[in-house]
Amino acid sequence: MALLLHQPAAQALEPHAQRGYAFLQANCARCHAVGRAGGSPLAEAPPFRTLHERYPVENLAEALAEGITTGHPSMPEFSLDPGQVDDVIAYLKTLKK
Repeated sequence: MALLLHQPAAQALEPHAQRGYAFLQANCARCHAVGRAGGSPLAEAPPFRTLHERYPVENLAEALAEGITTGHPSMPEFSLDPGQVDDVIAYLKTLKK
């Protein structure tokens, strides 16, 4: 139930961002906080709302497409198709606001 409390309002997100949120919720929320509040379930996994503090989220597009191989020790290696990359970046941009 707690995950639902931190879910962004669907009507507030554009379709790309909605799909990006859904992807992150399904694939990353086990370790990372993917919403605007709350801590990451895995301490060494940074909350996604802080990624823009480290670098422009647009710069993540290439890493998402080619496959992220770094991160926290238990992070699986994966890559996204171009549409998924656009969706995830669109959602991450909403977290800067």
